[in-house]
Amino acid sequence: MIHNRMKEHRARLGMKQEDLARLVGVRRETIGNLEKGKYNPSLVLAWNIAQVFGVPIEDVFTVEKDL
Repeated sequence: MIHNRMKEHRARLGMKQEDLARLVGVRRETIGNLEKGKYNPSLVLAWNIAQVFGVPIEDVFTVEKDL
């Protein structure tokens, strides 16, 4: 399972879901679903999100092994 810290990074930058969505080329609903863990991002989308936040991808997304 992939966990993320998107909401925390958005808050740090004072960014709304719609702002991030616009910057990475997806709909606001996609950002909301990612933050809720309902959807796993493609590698390209995860990379783009991390670039917007100005941090390494591992600072935003972590993978937890399913048992």
